Amino acid sequence: MRNQVFAGSFYSDKPASLSSFISQAISKIGDMECSTANSVSFVAPHAGYAYSGRVAAYSYKAMLNSKKMLDADTIVLLGPNHTGLGEAISISGDDWKTPLGIIKNDLELAESIAGYKKGMALDEVAHADEHSIEVQLPFLQSTLKGKRIVPICMGDQSMQSSTLVSGAISNAGRILERKIGVIASSDFDHYESAEEARRKDMKLIEAITHMDYRRLNILSEELDDSACGIGPITVAMLFALEHNAKKGCMLKYSNSGEVTGDNSSVVAYSSMVFE
Repeated sequence: MRNQVFAGSFYSDKPASLSSFISQAISKIGDMECSTANSVSFVAPHAGYAYSGRVAAYSYKAMLNSKKMLDADTIVLLGPNHTGLGEAISISGDDWKTPLGIIKNDLELAESIAGYKKGMALDEVAHADEHSIEVQLPFLQSTLKGKRIVPICMGDQSMQSSTLVSGAISNAGRILERKIGVIASSDFDHYESAEEARRKDMKLIEAITHMDYRRLNILSEELDDSACGIGPITVAMLFALEHNAKKGCMLKYSNSGEVTGDNSSVVAYSSMVFE
């Protein structure tokens, strides 16, 4: 069991309060322009709920409009490795606990992904003190209830690694006849002015909307954009392309300055879907 670590800091440790925040955040979102009926992969931020929770809500509301996400057997959650611990590509085989209860792991799928090729392994060390996947789970438990999960923490976010991970997920899904949905956990630019963050991020988001994963990876380095989940986003994009997605669509973009009032140094967030 991977017990909750960030309840009480990144999000409420009180079940009623946590459920109320999520339901209210989702209910306040109006109609969205993106078409999500056949979407199998999404991007959502992972900061404290006070800062990014209302942005993340856009992706989870969109999932409720996706027949493929509603029908999925298992949700693969991909997050960056902020701690540097564990394997380069760490697949969790544990069940995970949050204040909203236990969410079961699809261990058979996890083992199949981990065994795809060298460079990937079942490993809990990378997940032990990593927040990027944990903060997604209360939203998942509140929307796509009863789904099993496979959490994947990416220390190696190279394009080669992202291609490997996407291939492993698809291969395992075919072998085990699993219907899979994918959620990539990522924040965007960090600790620059809101104006500069938006300038950089919109160039990345343009590449994402055009499904140009090569350009996304090149731009993130050329612009020195500190979006932390380029690897997870690339995996989600590759998986979407394999499932006939034609474009990406931005559901919401915001930054921490809209909460704190300080736009001089922000962390930026976006929810996105591949349609």
